[in-house]
Amino acid sequence: MINEVNKLAALRSIHGKVDIQFEDTSFAEAGIAEKYRQADGTLTLQRPGKIYLIIQVPFIAKDIAQMTSDGETFRVAVLQGDDKYRRFVKGTNNAVYEKLDGNTDPAKNHKKTMTEKETVNALSNLRPQHLTDALMISPIAITDQSTLMYSQSEFFQDEPDSRPQAKRGIRVVRGYYLLEETSQTAPGEARLLRRLWFDRVGGIRLARLQTFDDRGLLVTDVTYSNEMPFGEAGRFRLPTRIEITRPHDRYKLGITYQSPAAVEIDREYKPEAFRLENKWQLPEVDLDARRNKGTTVNP
Repeated sequence: MINEVNKLAALRSIHGKVDIQFEDTSFAEAGIAEKYRQADGTLTLQRPGKIYLIIQVPFIAKDIAQMTSDGETFRVAVLQGDDKYRRFVKGTNNAVYEKLDGNTDPAKNHKKTMTEKETVNALSNLRPQHLTDALMISPIAITDQSTLMYSQSEFFQDEPDSRPQAKRGIRVVRGYYLLEETSQTAPGEARLLRRLWFDRVGGIRLARLQTFDDRGLLVTDVTYSNEMPFGEAGRFRLPTRIEITRPHDRYKLGITYQSPAAVEIDREYKPEAFRLENKWQLPEVDLDARRNKGTTVNP
């Protein structure tokens, strides 16, 4: 299992075309989950934690949004929609911010067809750094100096049969190996960092990755499926479909590589490629400055 993770973690960079679908799960408890229309994307990732994502309207190549993260800070340019959504947002990766203004009324949101304006509203709250750990998996290093500990267990789950030849509605009980990564925070105490799920049918394959915060709350839940050879030489075999769920941010993001064979692997990109500039002269929103201003106490 460790070898499987580290094989995926050997990937240094990836660049390719993707399909993106955003799902707002804000009202999932009420049985409402809005799927926004699918968009085209160009995705570039490079270790450690660098990303550049362009989101476009399908077929006409009109940019909806661009976003970058250099591993420490992020920048998001929302280029379409009403003036209240067209902006250039800056912030720090590990900071926690309130959700930007948007429609949060489930009665108004629940429609069969989502407009471009509503798609822009949803994407304006997407943070590029949420994608980096999901798409560029961190390795597992087993050394004497490591403060991390690992435990293995077994789990069986009833789920739909995902095999191509399976009949519709058929369910199976699938077995998984679980590998849990914990960190010792104090003598006699440990904190769960990651839980890795390995599908053991027909071999060992990383099928799911869950990450947790310092309170043990689920931060990100990622599933991986439909592995295929990537790149011209097909040296890497990677999942073509990745679904990222952020339960506390209340969204789900589906990413599908359009042409795995055309994806560029392990090309080196300069640092400035992951620092978006406001060349559109959009109104700027500095989330750090806004948060600091909101917490200032008058004498």
